[in-house]
Amino acid sequence: MIGVYFSGSGNTKYCVNKFLIDCIGISNIFPIEDRQSLEEIKKKDNIVLAYPIYYSNLPKIVYDFIVDNRSVWIQKNVFIIATMGLFSGDGAGLSARLLKRYGANIVGGLHLKMPDSVADVKALKRSYDKNVKLIKDADKKIEIAANNFKAGEAAQEGLNFLYHIAGLFGQRLWFYNKTKDYTNKLKIDHDKCVGCGKCALHCPMKNLQMVNKKAVSNNRCTMCYRCINQCPQKAITLLGDKVISQHCMSSYI
Repeated sequence: MIGVYFSGSGNTKYCVNKFLIDCIGISNIFPIEDRQSLEEIKKKDNIVLAYPIYYSNLPKIVYDFIVDNRSVWIQKNVFIIATMGLFSGDGAGLSARLLKRYGANIVGGLHLKMPDSVADVKALKRSYDKNVKLIKDADKKIEIAANNFKAGEAAQEGLNFLYHIAGLFGQRLWFYNKTKDYTNKLKIDHDKCVGCGKCALHCPMKNLQMVNKKAVSNNRCTMCYRCINQCPQKAITLLGDKVISQHCMSSYI
């Protein structure tokens, strides 16, 4: 068994590590932007796929990873972990439907509520104590799900028709256009940018580069918020006009 994940701010990475390393005892875990992840999927029959949910939809980078590598999913057994700021309906079902189309067997799905990482929007912001509690609650849920998984009773969250309807009418119908393509809306304040290059280093899309010691976007942003949460000058925004609160998982664990 291996774990393959996409994580913007660290929430999903934390959860898949907790599930596989701490609870199952498996340490083979790879981010999808690592080329080795695809080679490892080819070798293994059992996959844990983990990702965050944006507007009740898949991040574009995750959608493309599944579709562009459709041939590798044939006869793979996939357990899906979806992280979210609120209830997102069919978070696990979003990839499950794609994977089934390409011949995968969906073993189960797990939804985990985690601290908000959208640094430039006021919605969903919580106190430090509430975020710590969210993570502790997620830890407990992961432990239960992992024990059930080992017993052959995998969680089935996000996979049935009612979850599908909840995701569709909860957000996806209204915000589908925000996630169906990579966005060119990333904004960089060059008066604040000091050219440290941290944003370019962390971008999973290689969307950012340094030009004349300033960060420049190539308009292929997957909305993961890594650069925004990592920028020491708070010089980058996406949905909002200013950074309100940067998210870092290490602050809560």
